[in-house]
Amino acid sequence: MDKILVTGGLGFIGSHTVVELQKEGYEVVIIDNLSNSSINVLDGITSISGKKPIFENLDLRDRADVEAFFAKHNDIKGVIHFAASKAVGESVKEPLLYYENNISTLVYILKELKKLPEASFIFSSSCTVYGQADELPITENDPVKKAESPYGNTKQIGEEIIRDTCKVTPSIKAIALRYFNPVGAHESVNIGELPIGVPQNLVPFITQTAIGLREQLSVFGDDYPTADGTCIRDYIHVVDLANAHVVALERLLKNNNKANYETFNLGTGTGSSVLEVIKSFEKVSGKKLNYKIVGRREGDVISAYADTTKANEELGWKTKLSLDDAMRSAWNWEQKVRKDK
Repeated sequence: MDKILVTGGLGFIGSHTVVELQKEGYEVVIIDNLSNSSINVLDGITSISGKKPIFENLDLRDRADVEAFFAKHNDIKGVIHFAASKAVGESVKEPLLYYENNISTLVYILKELKKLPEASFIFSSSCTVYGQADELPITENDPVKKAESPYGNTKQIGEEIIRDTCKVTPSIKAIALRYFNPVGAHESVNIGELPIGVPQNLVPFITQTAIGLREQLSVFGDDYPTADGTCIRDYIHVVDLANAHVVALERLLKNNNKANYETFNLGTGTGSSVLEVIKSFEKVSGKKLNYKIVGRREGDVISAYADTTKANEELGWKTKLSLDDAMRSAWNWEQKVRKDK
């Protein structure tokens, strides 16, 4: 089968996608610099799929190393590019870190793909490109707004770089997957979300608070114009999301794409508030969560959830797992992680 490169393949979404790719018979090569992941994830992937992916510990910011990698693996047929810094709050404080890590690495990879006779490229984008949308649910035709954070800006710029490259490079076919909020863990609990340091995302902060690692969960604002005053997001199970990457890649490999640059929203199509996520967790875990309402956080939009019609109809992909499924698997994963430590 085709050899596929997954950058950031030991990260949360990357590791689940590697498993789904291997399940479909692809040979997978992972690049990861372990800046926000653990080498132990490699064992987790192997225990699920029964096959150890090729792993290269490499920092994509080093252009010479990127060139050497593609010289060594000159039979790569497709790339799924996850490697990026992704915390909204951190990006506001450290913008240059985000521009270097998220933009230069993309440019170096595309430069190498230009040298190949043909390449399929899947970009890990985000609903943050829409900013605070004028209408909900958000469709792919909605305008890309001025970014609310440097992180969001790197996704917008990244999409522009890919689109401009594809325009003049017919040998590169690309899909930008704009996903909403990935949560949960693999049902085997051999892989899951494992943030280093203080979690920047809601669900791992919930599970770490429930298990006693964090004293209290902060809910950033309850004065938004929503039903319960808290922000609304579209929480998609990471396994559903991983499957979408495989489907999108196959669309390109089989030349089923309508243009050599396309975009798709990936979500459930349903918005859930922060308090609804907390209630879902409390229901499936049987635990009461210690949380406190605090002030709003800079860079947060009020509400964002996807119109998934295009992905459903053109990719033939739909989500299968619920928010409760995601919260249950995230909690099972958290308990396993703490037991293993």
